[in-house]
Amino acid sequence: MAAPLFPCKQFFVIAGPCVIESDRVNLKVADTLARLAERVPGGIVFKASFDKANRSNAGAHRGPGIAAGLAALDRVRAKTGLRILTDVHDAEQCAIVSEVVDVLQIPAFLCRQTDLLVAAGRTGKAVNVKKGQWLHPEGMRGAVDKVRGAQRKSAEIAVTERGSFFGYGDLVVDMRAISRMADATNCPVIFDATHSVQQPGKGVGGASGGVREMIRPLTLAAVAAGANGLFLETHPDPDRALSDGPNMVPLRDLEDLLDRAIDVWAAATSSPKQRTRS
Repeated sequence: MAAPLFPCKQFFVIAGPCVIESDRVNLKVADTLARLAERVPGGIVFKASFDKANRSNAGAHRGPGIAAGLAALDRVRAKTGLRILTDVHDAEQCAIVSEVVDVLQIPAFLCRQTDLLVAAGRTGKAVNVKKGQWLHPEGMRGAVDKVRGAQRKSAEIAVTERGSFFGYGDLVVDMRAISRMADATNCPVIFDATHSVQQPGKGVGGASGGVREMIRPLTLAAVAAGANGLFLETHPDPDRALSDGPNMVPLRDLEDLLDRAIDVWAAATSSPKQRTRS
């Protein structure tokens, strides 16, 4: 039996570039993740999007599309053995994408789209639903119920916290949302440490900006607050990434960030007696 993708009692990570790029970039990131996966108790899932369908500007880079994108993700799996996650944006994509990937991800803007959630559930694959930036934590119960109700067989479901809109062009993270969402959905909760520092529309030319220096403190705070896993976008050269560079973790910094997050997770989940013994 395959190991769980979203283990409730082990720290796990979803990581990769924002959008599928060249094989050179994809595999450089994936090779690093495959090496680091041995140190992450619950493992690492590789993520990248074949289409960024919810960009603010018409000229923004969207990705290679579904056919070329899935082929690229299949090459990552063949080379590294990592399990794969990608976004789906409409119901018709779910069955096609499920033939290649291990996890279907529902973007935050689409977390109330019933047909999409139902189609994802029907694939029998694991599903990660991101919380909409406008939605209170308990509101995710409905999204999860739609996926569960459609599943032909029991499959893993996770939910992801990624901040809420605050004013114009900024996001704020309420760490209370992690435990509230876990209680409401009975699902593992993932913290999206990169999109939580995004500044929609505040980058160059109206693209999304970001406050990369806040990724580390928010990551460690979320793990301490009870997040089961992390979602981290990473790139060898974020300033030249094709999408969301300002809120991505430089690949060279990822190892140290994960080591620190694992230490916090271990401290947060151990009993006082265990800490005394250590």
